[in-house]
Parts: sequence; C-alpha cells; structure tokens
Amino acid sequence: MVGTAVRAGPTTGACWHHHAGVTVVTVALVALRVIFADDNYLVRGGVAALLAEAEGVDVVATATDLGSLLTAVAEHSPDVVLTDIRMPPTNTDEGIRAAKRIRAEHSRVGVVVLSQYVEEDYVFDLLASGVAGMGYLLKERVNDLDELVRALGEVARGGSVLDPLVVEALLARRADDGPLLGLTTREREVLQAMATGRNNATIATSLFMSDRAVEKHIGSVFQKLGLVDEHQVNRRVMAVLAYLEATGSSR
Repeated sequence: MVGTAVRAGPTTGACWHHHAGVTVVTVALVALRVIFADDNYLVRGGVAALLAEAEGVDVVATATDLGSLLTAVAEHSPDVVLTDIRMPPTNTDEGIRAAKRIRAEHSRVGVVVLSQYVEEDYVFDLLASGVAGMGYLLKERVNDLDELVRALGEVARGGSVLDPLVVEALLARRADDGPLLGLTTREREVLQAMATGRNNATIATSLFMSDRAVEKHIGSVFQKLGLVDEHQVNRRVMAVLAYLEATGSSR
C-alpha cells in the first residue's frame, strides 16, 4: 500500500516501512533552502520573516552586501538566492554580478534578482549567458508570498522567471522591430505568457484557448524566431531573448 501524497515541492524524500506484510511509503517535503540579500535592515528582516512563514521554505541565511552574499552561498549551499539588485559597495548592479558569479561557481543554485523598477539593460546583462536558473522580479512581487515562493521554486529547479511587467516593457519598447513583426497578435500573447513562466495549461486558461492551440502557437513562435531544441534551457524565456537580442542595436 502506498502512503501519503503531498503537494509538489522543491525536493522530496521517501522512506519505506514494512509492517505486517504491508509496505508503506512515506513521502516528506524537503524545504526549499533560501538565502536573502538586501542591505536595508527593515527589508531584510521583513522579507526573511515573510518567507519563514511559507510552508516548505527555510531561510538559511541573510546577507547585506555582495561579499557577504557570496560567502553565505559558499557556506550554506542553498537551493536558491533572492537578492536585491543594488547593494554595497557601489549600490549599482551588485545583485546582477552576484547572480552571474553564483551561477558560474555553484551551478545548482538558482538566483532571483529583485528590482524596484524595470531596468532593461540589467535584464539583458543577467540573462546574456543563459536563462536557466535565473529570475528577475519587481520588488512589489514580494507582497504576494505564494507567487514569490512559486518563482523561487521554479528557478531552483533550473527554470526561469521574468516579471510580467518586465516582459511587457521589453516587448512594447520593440514592438516595431523585425522579428516580432512576423508574429501574429495571438502568437505575441502566447510569447509573453511563456516568458513569464506559465505552463501550457495556464496559458490556455488565461487566453481562453485549447491546449492544442497553445502548442501550435508555441511551435510557430519557436519556428519564426529561429530557435532550436536545447536541453536544460527554458525555451520560453529564450523566445523572448532571441527577439530582444536580434534588436539589441536599438537599445
């Protein structure tokens, strides 16, 4: 007899017990190990406390600057890092630099960068070397704990998450550029939904389409943007990046 079914989490552990000829499998949720970095004391304490309230999340450390964040990652080996984009020593792009270095030195650790505003050049810089295990969200998303935890989990699993408002700004700024002109209105809508991390079923529901229609539009988007299959890479974000990179001269 198989025991408990649990909701999906970052990782699970299972153990088998034998009693009176019956095998019982117990599945336990293993907490998502998170490090949060922000130089503001109140923000750091508040967000850490908020995350600590979430089921299946363990805040293993906090950091105040680039150096302490890199040290904490090396010491605690988290599943995912949530970091502000601006921290000491320069208060410019420390979060971006930390994300790229963490992904290079600790490939199993995902990184989500928080920004107060949509900063397109930073998005390009963050994702230029690859989108797997990376995320970029506006700070206002912290107010929605469920959405924040979902994003952290997605990135920890090697996926990618872009804030919907970031995607809207990027697409709107380049709406008249070449590659996007080849997409239909519906394909543009599907492209935007893909880049925000939604799966096919969610896209179908939000756009009032069938799953089959979503698959057809996704295939068409990939074909028109010249993308090929790549393992371990989130092609949904790659679809947006391929378009943006093609129009990089307009930045």
